[in-house]
Amino acid sequence: MRKVGLAVAASLAACSPSVAPAQPLKPDAPKLILAISVDQFSADLFDEYRGQFTGGLKRLIDGGTVFHNGYQSHAATETCPGHSTIMTSKRPGSNGIIANTWVDWGAPRADKTVYCAEDESVPGSTSTAYTVSVKHLNATTLGDRLKAVSPASRNVAVAGKDRAAIMMGGHNLDQRWYRQGTAFATDLKGVTVPRSVTSTNQALTNAIAQARPALDPPAFCQARDKAYQVSPTLSVGTWRMDRAAGDASSFFRTPEFDGAVLALSAALIQEMQLGKGPATDVMSVGLSATDYVGHAFGRGGMEMCLQMAALDRDLGDFLALMDRSGIDYAIVLTADHGGLDIPERLRDHGVADAARADPGLDAAEVGKQLAPRLGLTGTVLKGLGIAGDIWVDASVPEAKKAEVIKAAEERYQAHPQVYGVYTKAEILALPMPSGSPVSWTVPQRIRASYDATRSGDLYVALKPNISAVAKPSVGYTATHGSPWDYDRRVPIIFWRKGAAPAAPEQPVETVDIMPTLAAMIGLPVAKGSIDGKCLAAAGARCPR
Repeated sequence: MRKVGLAVAASLAACSPSVAPAQPLKPDAPKLILAISVDQFSADLFDEYRGQFTGGLKRLIDGGTVFHNGYQSHAATETCPGHSTIMTSKRPGSNGIIANTWVDWGAPRADKTVYCAEDESVPGSTSTAYTVSVKHLNATTLGDRLKAVSPASRNVAVAGKDRAAIMMGGHNLDQRWYRQGTAFATDLKGVTVPRSVTSTNQALTNAIAQARPALDPPAFCQARDKAYQVSPTLSVGTWRMDRAAGDASSFFRTPEFDGAVLALSAALIQEMQLGKGPATDVMSVGLSATDYVGHAFGRGGMEMCLQMAALDRDLGDFLALMDRSGIDYAIVLTADHGGLDIPERLRDHGVADAARADPGLDAAEVGKQLAPRLGLTGTVLKGLGIAGDIWVDASVPEAKKAEVIKAAEERYQAHPQVYGVYTKAEILALPMPSGSPVSWTVPQRIRASYDATRSGDLYVALKPNISAVAKPSVGYTATHGSPWDYDRRVPIIFWRKGAAPAAPEQPVETVDIMPTLAAMIGLPVAKGSIDGKCLAAAGARCPR
């Protein structure tokens, strides 16, 4: 197994924490909460490999409370919305993070697409060259809430993606680090760069510069070693993670990327002496490599098998390091969303209706076709991919807007790959859903991630097993983002040393994580201020 450097953490000299004296909120509270999100780690993927885990994931399974029926219950099953639910207990329709990107016709720049974790008011910014910011998150995280009542507590976030670190960390952090280019960077102003960040960035540079031979797959991966042609020039399913020196794009689609994030997390824990101060600390960790592997190769091939095996081993090494630290820590592990495999492999495995979406469903193409018959010019519609939120273009006169919406609704609904089309009025007429997420209708799932000021004028849902990747390319052959359970269902595992293992079958939500952790540390959460509930089945003494 390749590692960018968990040894980085072990090599750092301990330093005393500089924090104000305080008493723990609860005498038996863990001194460090570790919230780990594995990007695109669906419950289906978890269940498929569960019997093969021998390292960190097996340890969490054998000694934790394992909800394999966890739900990112909303329809917007993307990275930013998913991470926004984990530590806030607010669904996207409540916290404002409705997608990775959305359209804001009032944005103060020519580019009207807004990235979920940016400040679009910064001069010269675009949705792809942006200033990272938490301004769009209309919610407080566990770390935010803890620091408000316990100033001695530290709140730290480390992730492979900026949006993961932003959404899990929140507004008030001591340190926040995420990949930017080929190094870890931060959006926080005035913070001293820890030695661990400098060391990890150097290790990252060295690792990318080195060529890597092919990995030797474990025996259980052999059955997944089959090539699938997804375009005339691209096949997937057999890559063994070998790469040339300096190939950074391939590096971030390998387990080494997660190794770097875990290395930095471990190093910061030691350097900041997290979990050894007078109050409980919180660290959020976002592991992104599974998502990059899933997008590039799908979830059913050799590539994902190697990623699962390495993730399990790296987490095992990380937990062993935590044990040697002597810290009383608790873990929750979950995911921001699931994912759909490539349709070519799904069909080979008997999923007859699996297909790639018709490129003609792209909003710009649909709008271009509708414009002449409506007496308009241009595309009249804007979307940010096939399906999901669709906006009427700002150039359409207000008097024509309803006509455009009606024509677009009819056009989409007539397509054989479309499950349903829902207007803004129809969605907002629904109350926010409650009860078991299993029984929610598709409109209810959309409502849970719909914001009246940010979401589209229409929402288009494709039928199950229709991949929104119409034209595969290097790094992008499969995706997620649908309202279907292969994208919604994720594992949720709570672990603390000495706790009794359990495997409840009840469906729970990622919004249930924060109040459960809050109960574990004695942090009060006002009734009615969140969307989730405390899970007594996870061993928490939930308030009545």
